[in-house]
Amino acid sequence: MSFLRASDVLFPPNIVSIPYYNVGMVLLSTSRWDDYALLDSGDGYRLERFGKYVLSRPDPQAIWKPHTPMQDWKVDARFQKTQDDKGRWIHKNDFPGKWLVRCMGLTLVLRLTPFKHVGIFPEQIQHWSWMQDILKGVSGQPRLLNLFGYTGGATLIAAQAGAQVTHLDASKPAMTWFRENQAASGLADKPIRIIVDDALKFTEREIKRGTKYDGIIMDPPVYGHGPKGEVWNFSRDFPKLMDNCRKILSDRPLFVIVNAYAVSMSSVMLKNILEDYFGDLEGEFEDGELALEEKTRHRMLSTGIFARWRCSKKHE
Repeated sequence: MSFLRASDVLFPPNIVSIPYYNVGMVLLSTSRWDDYALLDSGDGYRLERFGKYVLSRPDPQAIWKPHTPMQDWKVDARFQKTQDDKGRWIHKNDFPGKWLVRCMGLTLVLRLTPFKHVGIFPEQIQHWSWMQDILKGVSGQPRLLNLFGYTGGATLIAAQAGAQVTHLDASKPAMTWFRENQAASGLADKPIRIIVDDALKFTEREIKRGTKYDGIIMDPPVYGHGPKGEVWNFSRDFPKLMDNCRKILSDRPLFVIVNAYAVSMSSVMLKNILEDYFGDLEGEFEDGELALEEKTRHRMLSTGIFARWRCSKKHE
């Protein structure tokens, strides 16, 4: 498969966009920033540095050979899988309960979780940069909605760039974590509305209230539960959510971003659905994979799929 680096797209250092000629897809690749690096991957694991700590975590896609044998990896913490994505961390005795990393002007709190995550998905810096670039060209205070917002990196980047953000997640612990990130980043005074709710029910109420947003970000899971036991099923509910989101988009929209992890489908599916509900808008659609670039071999590790739309009109 042939590809070409797109030199005309502006991203932070070490971030590139690679459009594929034959399918029109894009590989958004994050190599590293000062507080993050993908050091190695293979044999079903990835070796990463977050700040000063090196972690080893399972990754089902990394079935190739690692650059350095896994037994020689020097780590501060290693995730031992027990079932599905659950497991336990084995770490050094002096490993902290939480630590901080810096990224794009944010200070983010990381910690080891029972689901192998640490509170940040490094590949998302691609979307953060793209969104930040759009918001810098907009006057006033655009209104954004971040659904399935998790620990809130995208929300904080948007607020930092001058947006008024509604941050929604069904998890109360995720909201507590978000507040930690907000405080650590010095953004407690920014106009951020925090909502613990089910995404479908919330957007349905926003339709009835006549609330409008200029941009929407979302990271829907394959399966999930709302705060009152609501069941989320991606294949069944995602098109309904897209319909709701179209109805609450303003008359002068800026962008829509959809990420998907652990979904056994292609980014073409995401783009097709976005075009179903947003195809009447003037702008550009893009879809592809999110990836991390190894520090040593520059090999790409795909982490998820995305589709996004941005308005082609200039917003004054």
